[in-house]
Formats: sequence, structure tokens, C-alpha cells
Amino acid sequence: MNVKHFIHEFWLFGIKQAYASVFGGFLLGVMIVTRLWYPLESLHRYDFIFLAAIAFQLFLLAFKLETLRESVVIIVFHFVATLMELFKTSDAIGSWVYPEEYIFGVGNVPLFTGFMYSAVGSYIARVWRIFEFEYSSYPPKWVTILLVILVYANFFSHHYIWDMRWLLLGVTVALFYKTDIYFRVRKTHRKMPILLGWFLVALFIWFAENIATYANIWIYPNQVDEWHMVSVAKLSSWFLLMLLSFVLVSIINTVRIRTAEGRVTSLQDAGIAVTNRGD
Repeated sequence: MNVKHFIHEFWLFGIKQAYASVFGGFLLGVMIVTRLWYPLESLHRYDFIFLAAIAFQLFLLAFKLETLRESVVIIVFHFVATLMELFKTSDAIGSWVYPEEYIFGVGNVPLFTGFMYSAVGSYIARVWRIFEFEYSSYPPKWVTILLVILVYANFFSHHYIWDMRWLLLGVTVALFYKTDIYFRVRKTHRKMPILLGWFLVALFIWFAENIATYANIWIYPNQVDEWHMVSVAKLSSWFLLMLLSFVLVSIINTVRIRTAEGRVTSLQDAGIAVTNRGD
């Protein structure tokens, strides 16, 4: 590939990534703008963010910029995330707090928070479709589902028993260290290690988290008196969240496996069915 083609493909890659991130980008933009300027006294800022998220989702569906399947992903993520948020923000745990007032909420959790997690699920579902993902050496689906059940459980249990995150990270590496993800930018599929891809997305989520805490969307106990950057140690949590999100999306999406012979197969719960691939 010559330099001109590389620059064009890299630019197109960025455009497609931005398109896949449109929901998350919209949410982050609303958070920043309303932090800098919010004139509505009759509507709490958190409630405005919640209503804006719903309106934007309806906009994406109305103009067919998002599929019904991707909307299902958002609903599932909203439910899973709200359960965890209720636990994490409870008075007994207090992992983080939402410092502003709201009407649309449950307990200590404003309802817009579910959309923050849904933005991750939406991104994965959209990027999967846009880049026509294929995989090599992908573990059995039931194994990945069991792994993320343990990951989700550990988000709760580590407050009471030994934190298994490093063990779970080790198991994740052992399962996926041979797995490559193939993605098509133009005509040809490129590949990268799936673990690297997850780490890069986790890193971007960490950057977004710093912006969100600065915008007073939520704050950690050590940020109450004065804001400072979130510890890089949180990357481990975001990586596990990325794994959880990816496997949840894989349940409703076809996992296309690229064989050593260049064929593509569809990974199913009960076996593998061969299909033809046309790049």
C-alpha cells in the first residue's frame, strides 16, 4: 500500500469510527455543553440529558441510522447497567455519586446513566456491522458467556470477598491471546489482536470518564473537594466492561470465524456452519 492509499484508508477508518461512536459522542457533547452553559431553571440538567438521549435515539431510528437490533442492545445495556449503578451508588457502597438533582431516577441513580453504558454497547454493535467483523481462533461462545457472568458478578462481590479482576483478566488473556479481529475499511480486511482492540477502546472510555467527571456528571469520593484525573487503575475495570459489552453484543450478532484456508464460518452455540465469504 502506497502512502496516498494509506492516508485515505486511515482517514476513512476514522470517519467510520466516528460514525459508529455517534451516540456516545452525542452524549459526551451534551454533557460538556450543559456543564459550560445550562440556562433551563425549570428542568434539572440530569433530566435534560436523559430526555436528550431518548430524543437522539428516536432520531437515529426514524432516519434508519440505527437498526432495531442495535436498539435492543441499548435496552439490554440500560437494564444491566442500572442494576449495577443502584448497587454501586447505594449508601452502603458509595463507589461514586451523582452530585446534582434530578426527577427521572431510581434511588441514587439518575436514569440517563444507563445510556452511558448503552453508548458502549451501541458503539460495539455499530462498529461490528460497519467494519464487517470476522475473527480467527475465537473461543466457544458458551465459554465467553460464562466468563462475562463471572465478570459481572465480580463487580458486586469484590466489595465483600476477594477481588477476582486480575484472575479474570488472566483468564481473558488466556482465552483470547490467539484471537485476531478482521475489519474491512475499504475492500480488504485488515487485522489486529482483539485484546489490543479492547484495550484501545477501554483507553478511550477512560479519557471520556475524565471528561465526564470534570463535567460533574458523576464524581468519585476523592474528587468531592477538588477534581483531578481518574486513576489509570480504572483501566482494568473498563477493559472488563469492554469484554462484558462485547460478549453481550456477540449473543445477538453472528460471530464470523475466518479459517486458515480463508473460508468464513459462523460460530453457533451448537456448532459451526460454513458460509462463503466475498471480500
